[in-house]
Amino acid sequence: MKYILVIGDGMADEPLPEFGGKTPLECASIPTIDKLASAGNLGTVLTVPEGMPAGSDVAILSIFGCDPTKYLAGRAALEAAASGITVSPGDIAYRCNMVALEDADMPFEKKKILSHSGGSIEGDLADTLIVELFDSPEFSKAAKEAGMVVFPGSSFRHIAVQKKPDIEGISLFPPHDHLGEVIENILPVGCDNADVLKNLMKLANEFLDRHPINETRRAEGKLPANGVWFWAQGESKELPGFTGRYEKTGGVVSEVPLCQGIGALIGLEVILVDGATGELDTNYEGMAEAALKVLDDHEFSAIHIEAPDECTHNGDTSGKIQAIEWIDNRVVAPMLERLYEKGEDFRMLVISDHRTLTSTRGHDGDPVPFIIYDSRVDNKTGLKYCEEDAKHGPHVKAGTSLMEILFSKDSVD
Repeated sequence: MKYILVIGDGMADEPLPEFGGKTPLECASIPTIDKLASAGNLGTVLTVPEGMPAGSDVAILSIFGCDPTKYLAGRAALEAAASGITVSPGDIAYRCNMVALEDADMPFEKKKILSHSGGSIEGDLADTLIVELFDSPEFSKAAKEAGMVVFPGSSFRHIAVQKKPDIEGISLFPPHDHLGEVIENILPVGCDNADVLKNLMKLANEFLDRHPINETRRAEGKLPANGVWFWAQGESKELPGFTGRYEKTGGVVSEVPLCQGIGALIGLEVILVDGATGELDTNYEGMAEAALKVLDDHEFSAIHIEAPDECTHNGDTSGKIQAIEWIDNRVVAPMLERLYEKGEDFRMLVISDHRTLTSTRGHDGDPVPFIIYDSRVDNKTGLKYCEEDAKHGPHVKAGTSLMEILFSKDSVD
């Protein structure tokens, strides 16, 4: 028996007036996934425990069976693990996003945040900007005084590590949850070190705003990557081993450091794929092929596709629908075809880790639809994979139960 997990990041949403009250999942043409929903067990699951932030760190930890109320130590520390970055005891890792701030002649704190990804800046340009920023005289001096170093991420997602700061009481805000807002009320607050981070962010804007790369981006009609944003702070923490708990070995195929880091920390093989961008233009076929190859040597394979989430953050609803359709026909369909050809029994879990709302361009922690399909069973329910139909099935109270259900010999009840 083989076991496959497919995570379409942020696929779930809410009804949209502009689509006649349908959600993007209902608008998308996903015949393959819908067949799995009809034949398998379709239901809802709470991947974000009540009171916790609705982020992929919380949700994906849950899906992999790690209780986020016990093991969430900060997203950045999880992502650092994916790159082999050592976060020593007492040191703090931060996600250091390249962001696009409003082009306007006004005080730094009065500007709006327009993009959490620096206008989806290309990885090589993002690396150039962050390296040159940390090498610039004024910013370099301030970073050294703060005890901070940066590790370029070859995307808008960099990791910064600060040596033994006092962050008690600090509040840092995810940039993708505050798009279009004036940053004055979402800058770091809560302790002296918050002021240190805020000063670094201001200095970064002053340097990056006039950088030639950003002048070129403006001339091309693109948003500039003219700021950095510190958030997702945390220390490294050990996670429970996957194989020891479930008696299965496996691998993870993902475009993003968060899912890669969780996979590495729980002992799964992490597979990197050329052209896996985390955007709408990602290498769907290459990721599907890599996930299938994992099953040559292991019982379990997980594939995580970021595009629906990124499209929603970018305000691209048509892109979100397209991403969902491509997950169906460029990932799930070819994987199923190959699995059927091999003739080996398998079970597949298809899920949206959390909801990403078109209305706010941010995350939401309400229950999400999931499918557990068993190749030996056809329930013929006629249900489709969407938020409304999933309400007709079982409700799983905690996402941490999903792996046990997937590996169970029984159906969901």
